[in-house]
Amino acid sequence: MSAEQNQGTIRDPKAVKIKRALVSVSDKNGVVDFVRKLAGYGIEILSTGGTSKLLKENDIEVKDVSSHTGFPEIMDGRVKTLHPKIHGGILARRSDAGHVQAMNDNDIGEIDLIIVNLYPFSQTVASGADFETCIENIDIGGPAMIRAAAKNHEFVTVITDPQDYDPVLKDLEEHDGATTYALRKKLAANAYALTATYDSNIASWFASQYDTKEFPRRISFSGTLKQTLRYGENPHQSAALYRVDGSDRAGVTNASQLQGKELSYNNINDTDAAFELVAEFDAPTIAIIKHANPCGVASADSIEEAYDLALRCDPVSAFGGIIAMNRTLDAASARKIIKTFSEVIIAPDIAAEAVDVLKEKPNVRVLTTGSMPDKMQKRLLVKRVAAGLLVQDDDLGRLDPAALRVVSEREPTDDEVRDMLFAFKVAKHVKSNAIVYAKDLATVGIGAGQMSRLDSSRIAARKSQDAAEAIGQEEQLTRGSVVASDAFFPFADGLIAAAEAGVTAVIQPGGSIRDEEVIKAADERGLAMIFTDMRHFRH
Repeated sequence: MSAEQNQGTIRDPKAVKIKRALVSVSDKNGVVDFVRKLAGYGIEILSTGGTSKLLKENDIEVKDVSSHTGFPEIMDGRVKTLHPKIHGGILARRSDAGHVQAMNDNDIGEIDLIIVNLYPFSQTVASGADFETCIENIDIGGPAMIRAAAKNHEFVTVITDPQDYDPVLKDLEEHDGATTYALRKKLAANAYALTATYDSNIASWFASQYDTKEFPRRISFSGTLKQTLRYGENPHQSAALYRVDGSDRAGVTNASQLQGKELSYNNINDTDAAFELVAEFDAPTIAIIKHANPCGVASADSIEEAYDLALRCDPVSAFGGIIAMNRTLDAASARKIIKTFSEVIIAPDIAAEAVDVLKEKPNVRVLTTGSMPDKMQKRLLVKRVAAGLLVQDDDLGRLDPAALRVVSEREPTDDEVRDMLFAFKVAKHVKSNAIVYAKDLATVGIGAGQMSRLDSSRIAARKSQDAAEAIGQEEQLTRGSVVASDAFFPFADGLIAAAEAGVTAVIQPGGSIRDEEVIKAADERGLAMIFTDMRHFRH
């Protein structure tokens, strides 16, 4: 040990007495109180720039880094901690005689504690700053010090988050001004996670600055823990929710929870599916989701009317579902919604009167997002596979009504076209194979996730019949409806099943080698049929 290292009366044999700390933070929350307590242990404080100024303004004795190194801050602060007296003091192994000798020969003092967080790069990008401003908010000296301290965690404590102030203070109190090896090792892991995510954010931003459809040679994704969940899809699985760094997309992750129990893994997954679905529509729209599939969707002149129509589609499956809307939830609609048990309600906003109504069901999770997501915002979707990641663009495909191809003998009516476009948007959010029956901008039957498109057609029709019986209607809801298929009909049987359910028009991508057979079946039954030349698989 060097002359500067003084272990005192320390219980942990690997504990390291803190004699000198370097503080340089952009997030200054709590730093003044924390450093004042460090000074109370007789710890010398080194600091830079704005942090040094803040500490001095609060009557804390600080030595500027430039005084410690004997070298001024230059190049607008780009070079200030990149100096042997800083990095030598951090990286030196105190148990290595050669390192200690090098420190003595070069007048390098030990630095035992690093308190550093980084320039707010992601916040700068999110603010819409120009390219040069974003570049200037790429931290260089900070990550270098953090990585050095984490590497030498056997002797150096590194703090990168104000949340770590209290654990360090507790260690100092319990170990006579020293930190334990266990804590230093944990803090080092936190430090490397920070620098990794920081560099990942920079790499992702840089990649976005070039107009290219090529995927980068290397890709990384970063996030910050928002919530540790009770369990995953099943109780024996552990799970957590991470917020993607730099993303302000409106939705479940960034929502405010007004009431209810903690969200579960399945709640979050289903709520995301529901909110992304209603974001497709401009008119007031309600979606009721169960197991990531819609059991009822409707657009209307009001949220209240949309809810009535969405619930009618499948009132049995709606029990315990997720309800999403793209408008402010009003009190009248809230009164109807609470008559059926729901797990989650999510809306861009909720009227004060509706908040009071929802309090009658305190266990229902109620979320507000403040706005709707931009459905044309480019983002990457990621799915884990064995030893790899499947990455693709979000499905931003939109139909151009002028480009639709009528392939049947009969032209569809304007009302049929309106309902077909609605149904096709819904089908985009139904697990394949997807079949959606719709009438008057409301689903009247949904078949999801079947291995056969014929089965999806039949299931949707049967559920329509069940729904009709639930409201005392003899004729199943699909009579006079249209049907949308997320992909082509490989055989005519799925279309024939839809015709038997009473549809008058069909919208599908087309592209099957049996298209002519399917078109013939539609013509024989007097159906209008549109090809979109765009499919919406969702697995």
